[in-house]
Amino acid sequence: MERSISENHIQEYAHFLTCEEKCQSTVEKYLRDIHAFRRWLGERPAAKEAVIAWKAYLLEKHYAPATINSMLAALNAFFHFMNWEDCRVKSLRFQRKVFREQALELSREDYERLVNTAYALGKERLGLLMETICATGIRVSELRYITAEAVRQGRAEISLKGKIRVILLPGKLCRKLWKYARQQKNTSGEVFVTKRGGSLSRKQIWSEMKWLCQKADVDAKKVFPHNLRHLFARTFYRTYKDIAKLADVLGHSSIETTRIYLRTSGQEHRRQINRLRLVL
Repeated sequence: MERSISENHIQEYAHFLTCEEKCQSTVEKYLRDIHAFRRWLGERPAAKEAVIAWKAYLLEKHYAPATINSMLAALNAFFHFMNWEDCRVKSLRFQRKVFREQALELSREDYERLVNTAYALGKERLGLLMETICATGIRVSELRYITAEAVRQGRAEISLKGKIRVILLPGKLCRKLWKYARQQKNTSGEVFVTKRGGSLSRKQIWSEMKWLCQKADVDAKKVFPHNLRHLFARTFYRTYKDIAKLADVLGHSSIETTRIYLRTSGQEHRRQINRLRLVL
């Protein structure tokens, strides 16, 4: 029987994901990948052969293997929901890199230049927002839990993906956030809000950070909210060497996920192998 992916199917799946308490960014990502496949598919029926061809198409377009696997995972989950198990395909198999690409790694120097430039340009909200993510390791989707109440208590209770974890806020950050909140006459609810009092969107935060890159002369390819979380993870681990505690702080259910955050840069990896002095 020929199958086609309709808009109703996608909306039903979106409702299912919401009921499963998936975070908004996950729902948006899954739907974006399903829509991408549907556009590529056109009038052809949804079948395993088509998904295999789509996987090959993504490879031809030089998508990163991890990106392709992420897109396939979204599609396979949708097929499982639809009970179209025969449409599911295997992910790509590739050896995990032991180091990060230097061009994509945000250094502490880059971070400090960005934050200092934000303050120098009068973009206090942006500077504080970046400091908050980098000093706590929270996800950008978790910024809404940084409230005036949390600042006064010095801790934020984050509920995401069916889990609740407590994030301790550094004292200096609390003082800066409380001063900002009082200046904005915002002593209750979320600290980081729009001029109309609404939550900041991921797109808006991304856009402001990209704008800041030009002003701070930092490569835009390495500047996005999640890289601030990576910088926190690397700094925490270098200081305390406790990967289990780091996994708890980041909200990871698996230490294997945390290990991805701790990959050294290519430059640092080169220094490490040079120190082995095995070339005579």
